[in-house]
Amino acid sequence: MAEPFSEHELVPRDAPGIGRVRAYASHELRRLKKIQQRNVRIFRQRPLQEMSGAFGDLGTLMPLFLGLAQNGSISVPSTLVFMGLSNIITGVYFGIPLPVQPMKAIAAVAIAGKYTPPQLASAGLFVAAVVGFLTVTGLVRWSTKRIPLPIVKGIQVGTGLSLIISAGSYIPLNLSSHITAFLALVVILLFLLFCVFLEHYNYQTHFSVWKPSIAVPSLTDFRFGAINAGLGQVPLTTLNSVIAVTYLATDLIPEVPETSATAIGCSVSLMNVIGCWFSAMPLCHGSGGLASQYRFGARSGASIIFLGFIKLLLGLFASEYAVVYSRIFWPVPLGVLLILAGVELAKMGESLNTEGARDLWEKIDEAEDEAERKPRTLTSEERMGRWTVMIATVGAILAFKNDGVGFIVGLLLHITYNLLDRIQAWRTGRHGTIRLNNERPEDSSE
Repeated sequence: MAEPFSEHELVPRDAPGIGRVRAYASHELRRLKKIQQRNVRIFRQRPLQEMSGAFGDLGTLMPLFLGLAQNGSISVPSTLVFMGLSNIITGVYFGIPLPVQPMKAIAAVAIAGKYTPPQLASAGLFVAAVVGFLTVTGLVRWSTKRIPLPIVKGIQVGTGLSLIISAGSYIPLNLSSHITAFLALVVILLFLLFCVFLEHYNYQTHFSVWKPSIAVPSLTDFRFGAINAGLGQVPLTTLNSVIAVTYLATDLIPEVPETSATAIGCSVSLMNVIGCWFSAMPLCHGSGGLASQYRFGARSGASIIFLGFIKLLLGLFASEYAVVYSRIFWPVPLGVLLILAGVELAKMGESLNTEGARDLWEKIDEAEDEAERKPRTLTSEERMGRWTVMIATVGAILAFKNDGVGFIVGLLLHITYNLLDRIQAWRTGRHGTIRLNNERPEDSSE
């Protein structure tokens, strides 16, 4: 049995400079060792489920990936190589099925506008720079602790419903993890046979080794990509790919120590600072992909490490076959993935007013013993207020198709409720308890 995770192994603050570096390195090595032990243990216990979960996020990936490839906006081999490497590193470092997926807002704008590789790279580099700045300065970590939970839940539910809507129509399919894992392996086998078939009949494709090339955006390209595509992606990445993922990872896989928003922000920034120079697709993490991979059986980083090696091999040697195969076979099964991923993510809103809500536990005074800690009990007015903020956030996301708008609407409503509560408390303190007209004082003789 692997050694269990501890809550937090902190580096002593009073240690000297070099001592702090050594202590931090030692702490990270111990943490990574525990994560790899857990990855190996879970993959051995449930290999089919982990392999099944690896393909859960393809419903989000493939439509955007194929659209950008069709326009010539990305280098397909570079995208597969850097996605594969990102999957492997993410699985090793975080130890959870954290997805690596396209930046949706950038991809949508680039497909519609038929962006060139330098223009698309400019948008990705701009977002990477902004997210990196917010992460290094601590603003992302500060926001994670300050943003009200109903807004975070609203973003999760809104994203889930958006995935369901994008699937086009509901397909009532409920497959077990073993069946979906078997189908995933069948798809891989069919792909290999497909490659052999195309190679045998010389179908305008061939095996080739990846030859990286660097795309350097001009100042005009950078201005065009950053303003027209990058600006709209910044709130989506910050809210859904960093903050919402932090909450969702803890909700779905509580046995792993809380995933740091700072680490996720750095991951998003580094993926694009490196990959975009090689015409790779701008990448991020996402709560929808995490929910989808979890729904299909993934519980550890082993699942996306497995997926990462497949992408890496395809990018290095068989990228042309991957594109042709995906265009022919992707639509129907990926529609099912979108629906199931959306349902799994939308379910996260159910815990808003229950003991599973993190902010209710955080209101408790400092308590050493976990058994003595209890969640705060909400009044009916508080429950309704929190629910209304979440629904308003969801509605704005669906109406405007923008997480940033949903966040602003939810935040304004949350501030309004807090302001009304303060006014009510001030009036009560000044004039005493305010009695409604239909209320009567209690009769002591009764």
